[in-house]
Amino acid sequence: MTLKKSASLLFVLIAVAAALAERPLSAQGAPARKARIAVMDFDYHTVQTASSALFGTNVDVGKGIADLLVTDLVKNGTYSIIERQALDKIMAEQNFSNSNRADPTSAAKLGKLLGVDAILVGSVTQFGNETQNKNIGGGGGNWHGFGVGGVGHSKSNANVGLSARLVNVDTGEIMAVAEGAGTSSRSSTSLLGGGGNWSGWGNGHADFGSSDFQQTIIGEAVKLAVDKLTADVIADAPKVAVRSIQVDGLVAAVDGGQIVLNVGAKAGVKVGDQLEVLRVTKEIKDPSTGAVIRRLTSSIGTIKATDVDDASAVCTPVSGSGFQTGDRVRSVTQ
Repeated sequence: MTLKKSASLLFVLIAVAAALAERPLSAQGAPARKARIAVMDFDYHTVQTASSALFGTNVDVGKGIADLLVTDLVKNGTYSIIERQALDKIMAEQNFSNSNRADPTSAAKLGKLLGVDAILVGSVTQFGNETQNKNIGGGGGNWHGFGVGGVGHSKSNANVGLSARLVNVDTGEIMAVAEGAGTSSRSSTSLLGGGGNWSGWGNGHADFGSSDFQQTIIGEAVKLAVDKLTADVIADAPKVAVRSIQVDGLVAAVDGGQIVLNVGAKAGVKVGDQLEVLRVTKEIKDPSTGAVIRRLTSSIGTIKATDVDDASAVCTPVSGSGFQTGDRVRSVTQ
């Protein structure tokens, strides 16, 4: 091949590559989406006595752990994390009990209604020091330099242990497990000592994301344990399969700008989904049995789900008009 021909071929290849790069994602094939997960509040009943003694009241340390984990996972970006508001709404509708936090079967049911690929359930297995009756006296929600119950012992050791499972929402199968452990110790202070003037607990909740909390001994241990757990959960991402959900339903009513469908969360619809609206133009029947073997349709437009419950969805138009009761809706989403 001559030098001139080689240069021409190289020019063509460069031009083709540039053209491909300028094509929209829809033309090139959009990349697969991230796996979507929901994070349940961690079960903490096995450490409730120790944590109550530490804080002087019953604090939901499982929620504090879950909030920290969500923050870490959102910052990392490997997963798409469902909003807390959506999870709380489904839990309230399903009368979900805190006693079911670590139950894979119950969590899988919630996850399916949320339209996630997996749901993470976890437990706090250790929260405090090796000898639980030392350095953890009662006293309420303000630390002023010595620990809740007064002057601490000469040295305090904080240990936090966490375990979590990623659960398949379709089968309830545990796809992956993750663990996190953190230990911190310092001299001449109690578990809530060590830095800051943290008073971020009360009414059963605690702000574990506070920098003041994370400067305390127990706060350091919590942060170390959550960071380790986060790393395990991220490493398990390839084990979480992205679900393909096919929705097939009907327009049940049209009221002004609202289109109500006869399918909802149980069929896989979730807020934000876009669905194509089709109108049947002809039914093809088997000449021997009379059974409908195919329906010919034309596209009417696209709608977006704005509110979803178990059995129905309210949508608004994205494109098209003239939507009617009885029109079919469908989507194949990931």
